[in-house]
Amino acid sequence: MAATTSQPKPRPLSPHLTVWKWGPHMLVSILHRVTGGALSVAGLAILVWWLTAIADGADAYAEFIKLAAHPVGMVVLVGLTWAFFQHLLSGVRHLAMDSGAGFELGTNKRFAILTIVVALILTALVWFPVLGGKL
Repeated sequence: MAATTSQPKPRPLSPHLTVWKWGPHMLVSILHRVTGGALSVAGLAILVWWLTAIADGADAYAEFIKLAAHPVGMVVLVGLTWAFFQHLLSGVRHLAMDSGAGFELGTNKRFAILTIVVALILTALVWFPVLGGKL
């Protein structure tokens, strides 16, 4: 009797992102991960830099303020503010979904769009007075 070698059946593949139709709910989910990383890396680095500048005295703090007030520094700070609000609101969205609410496709999409829009509005509300009303 000859031994037969059987080939294992190929394992099923998970659907790739190209199979799914992209929607705002997918974007918000990815942004939640990205903003969490940005806040924990860049946000923490800037916070530590700021606290160190305060502890090092007036000259170090003045240098921090000079760099933070530079246009690139302002873009970073505005971006971190948006990341904070986006991550916060996305977390609230996930909390609501963890309770079993908002799984209907229409509701889920509306809640995702609302998350993005409200994060942008809150960021503008924070920075509008800081920038002297010049957006």
